[in-house]
Amino acid sequence: MKVLEGINVLDFGRFIAGPYCAALLADYGAEVIRIDRVEGGEDRYIVPVTEGGEGAMFLQLNRNKRSLTLDLASPEGREIVRRLVAGADVVVANMPPRTLKSLGLDYESLCAVRPDIILVAPNAFGTSEAVRDRVGFDGVGQALSGAVHIAGTPDQPQKAMVPVVDFATSFACALGTVLALYERKQSGRGQEVNASLLCTGLNMASGALIEEALLGLDRPATRNRASGYAPSDIFKARDGWFITQVIGRAMFKNWTRLVGRPELLDDPRFADDRLRGEHGEFLSGVMSDWCRDKTLGECLALLEKARIPAGRINSPRQALQDETVQAANLIHWMDYPGAPRQVPIFATPVSLSRTPPEIRQRAPLNGEHTDEILAGIGLGAQEIAGLRQRNIV
Repeated sequence: MKVLEGINVLDFGRFIAGPYCAALLADYGAEVIRIDRVEGGEDRYIVPVTEGGEGAMFLQLNRNKRSLTLDLASPEGREIVRRLVAGADVVVANMPPRTLKSLGLDYESLCAVRPDIILVAPNAFGTSEAVRDRVGFDGVGQALSGAVHIAGTPDQPQKAMVPVVDFATSFACALGTVLALYERKQSGRGQEVNASLLCTGLNMASGALIEEALLGLDRPATRNRASGYAPSDIFKARDGWFITQVIGRAMFKNWTRLVGRPELLDDPRFADDRLRGEHGEFLSGVMSDWCRDKTLGECLALLEKARIPAGRINSPRQALQDETVQAANLIHWMDYPGAPRQVPIFATPVSLSRTPPEIRQRAPLNGEHTDEILAGIGLGAQEIAGLRQRNIV
């Protein structure tokens, strides 16, 4: 039996934070219905990769779900939502509170239909009245947290080009959902699960923020070079780039031997991680000299032998072909209608030994399961046909 088998989830989420939370719940056995717009949600078609226009990220974030198209603004659509909520355990909707209320998806409205419902409602900036209805994306969360500043150069800030804040917020929401379900078993009551991109971003940048609050160093941006330990940077070998991170005296000792500079171990400039970080530019220079005439394979093999974490800088193509990635068995290749070849869907990040997650089915086509979902709440074929004719579904 799957961990969340028997749990019914309605996914009104868009883009990443909400949909990926719902996908994680589905991987562990929850029955998830994605509520799509009749014409298709805006997040379905970003970076299209199929003949139908489905986007690359959409295929990853919406596996294991069924799709129901619905006009939420219509009275008939609202009634269908009420009937679905009556049989649901969890509603996922990453929208500002004002939008939730206008759609009848706020916690109070949902409780009127099902008192023990759990609403998972991440947003951009949190629940404080001053910021709760503002809109924002992953990049805004990164920027406000300070992460974009310290990742760039003094002349050019640099955000992560993958949505790290969105995905981390999804993980937090999935945890919050499971906690709320666990608590409901004892109390019999539902509750609202909140998370925000801003709070996630601040947590991810907390080390730099706490350091600044206590020491007031106002650190400048150092691109890929860490500020609190060294050498930690991205380096160029003869035929490619790699990253390495040296933390702690034992690892630094191994590194000094590796690069043929054992005298650096007892140099007072490098007595601890903090001092090594302050002199990181020098240590990165030593490392660059060491690897400049070596192949990437030679560098990585020697670093592995010295037990120093390192990895090649992969392009997306190289990542898919990487021996370590392939050996880890983390990619599920799936067919999708209109895709030029099989789609790589990436494994659930957390596994369980007895009750593992499972990617059972591809992301749905828009409205692919509308008829069967509506039939499941008691609508007849003629009634469903009438809704289609009026463009309600």
